[in-house]
Amino acid sequence: MIIFKSARELAIMREAGQIVAECHALLGEKIKAGVSTLELDELVEGYIRQKGAIPSFKGHHGFPASICASVNDVICHGIPNGQPLKEGDVITIDIGAKVKGYHGDSAWSYAVGQVAPEIEKLMKVTKECLFLGIEQAQPGKRIGDIGHAIQTYAESLKYGVVRDFCGHGVGRELWEDPEIPHYGHAGKGPAIKDGMTIAIEPMITMGRWQVKTDADGWTARTIDGSICVQYEHTLAVTKEGPIILTQL
Repeated sequence: MIIFKSARELAIMREAGQIVAECHALLGEKIKAGVSTLELDELVEGYIRQKGAIPSFKGHHGFPASICASVNDVICHGIPNGQPLKEGDVITIDIGAKVKGYHGDSAWSYAVGQVAPEIEKLMKVTKECLFLGIEQAQPGKRIGDIGHAIQTYAESLKYGVVRDFCGHGVGRELWEDPEIPHYGHAGKGPAIKDGMTIAIEPMITMGRWQVKTDADGWTARTIDGSICVQYEHTLAVTKEGPIILTQL
C-alpha cells in the first residue's frame, strides 16, 4: 500500500534528509586512502546521534552497522570493516537517519584519491541516471517512466543496470511501497501522485548487471567483478514537481 504524506510529515522527512545530507558532506572531507570504512561508520553514527536522530540501518533486518560501505565491485549492503581504503578505489556510502519516526535515505559514490578515467565516467553517468529518474517523478507519470529513463540512458552507453535491488517508498518505514525498478517500460506501473515520498537509487555497473552475495548474507557484488557505483536521493512528489529531501 502506498502511503501519502501530509505537509507535516514532509517537514519531518526534510529534517531527516538534511541530517543525511550533512553526513555526506562530512564524508566528502574524510574519505581518503588509509581510512577504514569502520572509521567512517563510527563518524556517521556519532553525527546522527549528536543531532538527536537514530541511524536507520543499524539493526534493520539485523544489519550490523550505521552505513552501508560498498567498495569497487560491491553493489550494495557492504558491511564496514577495518580494511583501509586504497588510492583509486571507488566507494558508495548509503546512509539513513530517523527523526520523529520518519526516515531519510541517500547513497553517494566517492572517489578515493585519483580514480581511473573510466570510473570517473561511470560516476558521472550514474549521477545523470539518478537525475533523469528524478525528472520523471511527476504527478501523472508512472513508476515505469523512472526506470525506463534510467535504463535507456545507461544501456545506450553500454553500462549494466542492476535489477536485483530497486528504489522504494520511504516514510515511517525505511522501505515502503511502491518498489521502483531502475529499468522498465514507459507508461507502466503504479501512477505517481502528489504526496508520495520515494527513493530513487540506480546502481550502474561497468560490466554485467547480475549479482552474487557473499557468505555474510549482505554484501552484494557484481557477478563478473566489474565496478559498480550508485547515487540515491529521497524525494517528495508534489504538484510543482519533485523536491529532493536529502540535499543541503
